[in-house]
Amino acid sequence: MAYKKFTRSADQLKPDPQYGSKVVSKFINCLMQDGKKSVASKVFYDSMDIIAKRVKDTPPIEVFETAVENLKPNIEVRSKRVGGSNYQVPMQVNKKRRQTLAIRWLISAIKSKKGRATCEYLAQEIMDAFKGDGAAMQARENVHRMADANKAFAHFAW
Repeated sequence: MAYKKFTRSADQLKPDPQYGSKVVSKFINCLMQDGKKSVASKVFYDSMDIIAKRVKDTPPIEVFETAVENLKPNIEVRSKRVGGSNYQVPMQVNKKRRQTLAIRWLISAIKSKKGRATCEYLAQEIMDAFKGDGAAMQARENVHRMADANKAFAHFAW
């Protein structure tokens, strides 16, 4: 009997109960610390409530999905060793990694701030990313700037 190797894929991720979105479910899983999913869910849904109060004309789930879409990088730099030297080579980012990087930058932007409740920082950072600014957007711009600065080494991408 042959055993199938267990790999977690996007098909195994269940959509969240409130919005029915797999992106939200993935975000909550990434936000979770020490296995406390209920805490992460509460933080996310409280931030969605804050966004709903502040942005009247757009549903909060659309604001979140647009924010994540705005944060997705098109290109990134990867270190490549050629002839004894390391080069920062700009490369296209695949679809799955684009989403992962966007979520990672959003979470790191809110975790770097201290003082108020996490849900307030999350709501503010999502709205900033929706508008095209904020700390997470700055991380994306830095990656694009690095790729642009190193495009002379693009011929090493194979």
